[in-house]
Amino acid sequence: MLAQQASWDDIGDALVTERAFLTRFTAEQDVQTNEVQRAWGLLPGFLSIADGRPFDLLELGPSAGLNLVWDRYSYRYSTGQWGDGPLELAGADRLPPPPELLRRTVEVARRRGIDLSPVDATTEHGARLLQAFVWADQTERLERLRSAIEILRTDPPALLRGDYVESLPALLADRREGTQLVVFQTASTMYVDRSGIDKLRSALEEASRREPIVYLGTGRAPEDDGYSLDVERFPGGELTRLAVFDFHGEWLDWGR
Repeated sequence: MLAQQASWDDIGDALVTERAFLTRFTAEQDVQTNEVQRAWGLLPGFLSIADGRPFDLLELGPSAGLNLVWDRYSYRYSTGQWGDGPLELAGADRLPPPPELLRRTVEVARRRGIDLSPVDATTEHGARLLQAFVWADQTERLERLRSAIEILRTDPPALLRGDYVESLPALLADRREGTQLVVFQTASTMYVDRSGIDKLRSALEEASRREPIVYLGTGRAPEDDGYSLDVERFPGGELTRLAVFDFHGEWLDWGR
């Protein structure tokens, strides 16, 4: 369908003629999504930790890295706008971020991500793979994804293949002088077991002895109605909850 080899108008025929491909695909291909709308929930978090230095970004489980280029999008909230990118992200900010936060500026010096199975969205195969994991009737979501892919292709981030729990110490040791190292993740660590989380936090604590590290991440929110957006500062691991937002970034409660 995405490759114009089948049609939703005759899905029954497609299931027959493409049976061999579909059998192989579902057996071999893990689900690998990259929800761009989550950047709308993340942006106020990034702005809240900005200290004037350029960001050195490291994303854990980035998929194709579309949220690594969050500063190339534009954002609209009821309290203001941020950015001037060609893709505008907006949602229901039931508790909006304060307007003074949206007046902050951020420069990104480097973008890295590490994933067990990163997707190369600069290729047609990678772009189709991401689109294949979006429900076909969600046309707005598909268009948003396609727009983000085109933005990423202008200057893709560095995506590494590997287990970030095991690779994190080496990645954290690679620091850029004069930058603020920001490690972040969305909907990634929920797939890591307790021992893996402990190793991740130990790596952050150990690396922060050289220079402080900010960790921005999501967890399950109270009442399980979305993600909490939390910032942890290492050394020490002091945690502050910044917000709660929808699993796909459709709504935001800042300061909740």
